[in-house]
Amino acid sequence: MKGKTALPAVAMTAVSMVLTLAVVVMWLGSAMPWLIALVVGIGIDGGWLATLAYERRLAAQGDHSRTMTAVGWSFGLVATGVLVAHALTADHATGAWLAVAWLPLAAKALWLVHSLWEHTALTPSAIGAIRSIQQDARDEAAVARARLRAEASTEETRLTAVTQAGARVARVQAHTAATLAGAWSTLEKARAGEDTGRALTSVTARVTPDVTPRWELPVWGPTEPVPALEAGPALTDAELDALVDMIRHSQTPALSYREMAVRFRAAGHSASEVRLRQAWKRVA
Repeated sequence: MKGKTALPAVAMTAVSMVLTLAVVVMWLGSAMPWLIALVVGIGIDGGWLATLAYERRLAAQGDHSRTMTAVGWSFGLVATGVLVAHALTADHATGAWLAVAWLPLAAKALWLVHSLWEHTALTPSAIGAIRSIQQDARDEAAVARARLRAEASTEETRLTAVTQAGARVARVQAHTAATLAGAWSTLEKARAGEDTGRALTSVTARVTPDVTPRWELPVWGPTEPVPALEAGPALTDAELDALVDMIRHSQTPALSYREMAVRFRAAGHSASEVRLRQAWKRVA
């Protein structure tokens, strides 16, 4: 893995040093002895290589020197400047020489990339641990997503079932209410009809003079539960008659049988329906 960044930097460095040395010898060789031009080229490349070697040594020790970095970039700029000056003064192929003038700076940039890679490099075991953690996180996320989707689907199914059941109950209740309302309306019309009243009066025996029994409608709706009665001794006919008469005349006008029976049982008295009706007939 280290060679993926080190080898390109080494190759670019070698190419830039050879190019710089060749340009210096060709360019300055016409104005001075070629040995002096060779020394100048070797000096530029040597300084550049020396600073690079020192920086690599510091990097291997985990250290860094801004001064050496500045000196190394200075040598790179000098080499680039020489290549640019030669390209601008060349009689031919100026564009080609300018195209390769950036090689020293490119080599320096590649070494910078390599140093950054070294600062962030991890051992294989650490990379394996990171991959394992990432895989575990992906697995947990996938399981959580699947669980959420399943719960959402289950909740949707439950809500659909509850809604459908509620709709069926509502339809049944509406139908039942409509049926009861129709029956109640029919009973009310029969009760309030003039002909029905005369027919009921003609077939119903009068209980007391000048009093016509009224036909009561059945109770439709919630009723109050009758409290539990404690077992006690049975009332005699005389006692039962007295209680019925007292409850019947407890308010004015006299109570109906229905109202009297409710108050009789609410007071805690006990008597069968047959005996209670017989007592009502006797006192009324």
